Amino acid sequence: MTRTKESGMKSRGGRVAVIGALGLASVALAAGPAFAKGGVDITAPHAAQVGKTFTVTAQGNDDAVGYLRICLERRSGGEAWHRVTCGAVVDTGTDARATAHVKAAHRGVLEYRAVVYGLTSPNDSQPVRERTSGPVRVDVR
Repeated sequence: MTRTKESGMKSRGGRVAVIGALGLASVALAAGPAFAKGGVDITAPHAAQVGKTFTVTAQGNDDAVGYLRICLERRSGGEAWHRVTCGAVVDTGTDARATAHVKAAHRGVLEYRAVVYGLTSPNDSQPVRERTSGPVRVDVR
């Protein structure tokens, strides 16, 4: 009889431990960070001729902010990035778009990237950088 009581206590203790561990695991999963969905794409030609105009386009979205704006930036020769143009401010759920028509002035490699900014209102003066595309290269010949 003593033996049955001891094994009964052990099995109850084991069940309590398993239930407690499952409870902690479910709380940990629920408290984990939520990741925002979104992305940014940029399109440019691989090559361009000196004196000719080419088009660079970008589109992006992010569901973590109320308003979005996308900007195109350019650099050449390892310099700092410089803003070329920005698109209009759009609501979340709509793709932000920007287009630049660039005239290639001299030979060399130009790099472009797109940056998606999050805004709290359409007139927000302090946008926050949300996403940045990888650079695309245009070889000007």
